[in-house]
Amino acid sequence: MYSILAAVLRVVIDTSVVIAALRSRTGASNEILRLVATRRLTALATPALFLEYEEVMKRPEQRSAHGLDDAGVDRFLAALASAVEPVNVHVAWRPQLRDPSDEMVLEAAINGRAAAVITFNVRDFQPAAAQFGLGVLRPADALKQVRR
Repeated sequence: MYSILAAVLRVVIDTSVVIAALRSRTGASNEILRLVATRRLTALATPALFLEYEEVMKRPEQRSAHGLDDAGVDRFLAALASAVEPVNVHVAWRPQLRDPSDEMVLEAAINGRAAAVITFNVRDFQPAAAQFGLGVLRPADALKQVRR
């Protein structure tokens, strides 16, 4: 069986996956970020998506869950930024999804020529992603693809 991540290891990571990675050091989401740090996956992000990562991570309820203060979040984001390939949005494809806040994830994937979006929200992304030839994977499923 062909692995959608085997040939092109370019992915866009949804904000919920980044947050889950911070909340659990042993979960699949955290392993995804470790693969990005070791360059086994190329994570893509637009400036808008990266700013969303920061905004969500710095919310009080998230800070209490992941245990990082603002300076810790800034250090984490600096490390992540050094591993992420920036994507400029040349073509806006909106609207494609039911949730307008998910549009920036899809646009990053399309404009960055990603193989897949890694998200917990597979159902909402699949119809639109399929139109653009993108895979949509949960973190655990992405790990299975990478390990093949």
